[in-house]
Amino acid sequence: MNWSWRLARISGIDLRMHWTFLLILAWVGFSHLASGAGVLGALYGIAFILALFLCVVLHEFGHAMAARMYGIPTRDITLLPIGGVARLERMPKDPKQELVVAIAGPLVNVAIAAALLAVLALMEGFGRMSAAPVAATTGMGFLANLLWINIALVVFNMLPAFPMDGGRVLRAVLAMQMNHVRATEIAARVGQVMAILFGIIGLFYNPFLLFIAIFVYLGAEAEAQQVRVRDLLEGIPAGRAMMTRFCTLAPDDTLHFAAEQLLAGAQTDFPVVDSGGLRGILLRSDLVDGLKDGDASRLVADVMSPVADVAGEHDTLEDVMQLMHEKKYSSIPVMQGDRVIGIISLENIGEMMMLRSVIGGHAPPTNRVPRRPLGSVVPPRRGTSQDGGATA
Repeated sequence: MNWSWRLARISGIDLRMHWTFLLILAWVGFSHLASGAGVLGALYGIAFILALFLCVVLHEFGHAMAARMYGIPTRDITLLPIGGVARLERMPKDPKQELVVAIAGPLVNVAIAAALLAVLALMEGFGRMSAAPVAATTGMGFLANLLWINIALVVFNMLPAFPMDGGRVLRAVLAMQMNHVRATEIAARVGQVMAILFGIIGLFYNPFLLFIAIFVYLGAEAEAQQVRVRDLLEGIPAGRAMMTRFCTLAPDDTLHFAAEQLLAGAQTDFPVVDSGGLRGILLRSDLVDGLKDGDASRLVADVMSPVADVAGEHDTLEDVMQLMHEKKYSSIPVMQGDRVIGIISLENIGEMMMLRSVIGGHAPPTNRVPRRPLGSVVPPRRGTSQDGGATA
């Protein structure tokens, strides 16, 4: 969610607004002005959109609070022109829990609609008794429209199509009877069929449905792909996929020497270590930027990146991959205490998934061969490989 701004932090969850949300406000205001509604009409339209998205925010907080009951935090909630997105750390693996989390959002809209209906009934009754019924009925149209919008949100979100709530409800119900991956695939296909129907209807009646159709179709495929990836990586420790034949650099190595190591093998990122342990990591981009001024005698310490995150050998590949995607890491060191014992790259993870898919979902045997014990992470000077073979 790049290009989004934090509006508030509520119950430990950041509420953010993507810049494109401003486009829908501008469009609503302009359309009212163009129709001759005037400034007051434009302000009314914008106020209604803001009230609608307040309901959307409450809907997303319904998901977030339900997930919190099962110990699942929510990173943030972001407002987009098409609605809101609550980024949960993960969805529950228990289908019953997923069902609760998925249905919590629409239930919030049901509660809002019921509250609006009660308020409208009270206002109508007050208007009949009042000597000034106009004052009593002011805003009734606004609230009535908001009531119908909330009903529409419930109906739309409960359609059995990913990534909408109805798709997750369908997946949860199916997962009670079959494998989670198979349940996801069926729910995703149902969602894509519905997306095609949206697209056909949109061609003849409402072009906006075409946009929704694309969103639903791609969202369904992305959900199915994400679940397949998680299934392939589930339960595999980082130590099974890490590179154990790697080269480290020292802070006082030159960029010329680092470039030689880059050209000597397939490794592109190098842990930088000394007698005190891990000091940083030299990324390929760091090396390229450092060489741009033509001074290859500069030291690795001058251009290396700090290491904000590391993996443990028993961390799951699923968690490591999620961290790498979130932080946009190309690789991450694997530590055992204060020693670097391996490196994991996205290529490693991709190869592990490929192997598991080929051999039927079982973790491939480790390809470790008897070698000299790793010992300290400090290279015996000038880029010694951690598998015991000197590289220079």
